[in-house]
Amino acid sequence: MSGHSKWSTIKRKKGAADAKRGKLFTKIIREVTVAAREGGGEPDANPRLRSAIAIAKAANMPAANIERAVKKGAGNDPDTQYEEVSYEGYAPGGVAIFIECLTDNRNRTGPEVRHLITKRGGSMGRTGTAAAAFNRRGRIVVPSEALDFDIVFEAALEAGAEDMDDNEGEFEILTAPDELDTVRRGMEEAGVELGEVGLTMVPITTVELAGDGAARVLRLVEMIEDLDDVQHVYANFDISDEEMNRIAEGP
Repeated sequence: MSGHSKWSTIKRKKGAADAKRGKLFTKIIREVTVAAREGGGEPDANPRLRSAIAIAKAANMPAANIERAVKKGAGNDPDTQYEEVSYEGYAPGGVAIFIECLTDNRNRTGPEVRHLITKRGGSMGRTGTAAAAFNRRGRIVVPSEALDFDIVFEAALEAGAEDMDDNEGEFEILTAPDELDTVRRGMEEAGVELGEVGLTMVPITTVELAGDGAARVLRLVEMIEDLDDVQHVYANFDISDEEMNRIAEGP
């Protein structure tokens, strides 16, 4: 599992995301709306929408909120015309950062991202520079409580998955991007209950960090994630579990 994924899992387990639930809901609603606009309002025929709804449910979003977002997107509400844009840059220490946004005003979003990265000691990159440090992959998360790794692993391989990792309470399964929905269906048919399903960026190479350098990069990533228009942030750092837990505990 990538360093960034491990950090996100640690924060979630410690409840760090609870204080930002309102902002999290806003980001999820935006994704549900855009998914419905792009692929229609029927989850069974729209993998992106199905994944967005699964994420919303995992965050305990009220069903009424999800339904309203789907209806807005499927109805092409003029107030929900978001544009998908991405930005690339580098954190201190040469850590590559790839940022995916949904925005109604890229003239606001771009300067916000640039200002934050440069203010915190990083730099913006040209299109394709930081992205070259990652591979696009499908990602399926399976809550692993009371599940046997070997059984789930066998089901994942049978369905066409590329790899699976055990991450303290959940299994992370990776697939080729165009095989994600096929693997999802195969695992569901095998009786495996799935959590989050979607596309991700997996580092090809990583940058090892420790001490103050690790803390600075994690803080920058969190600040980028907090920007209203940012949906996903991917970074190719590698920080030991012990170091991550130390940082998460704070001073």
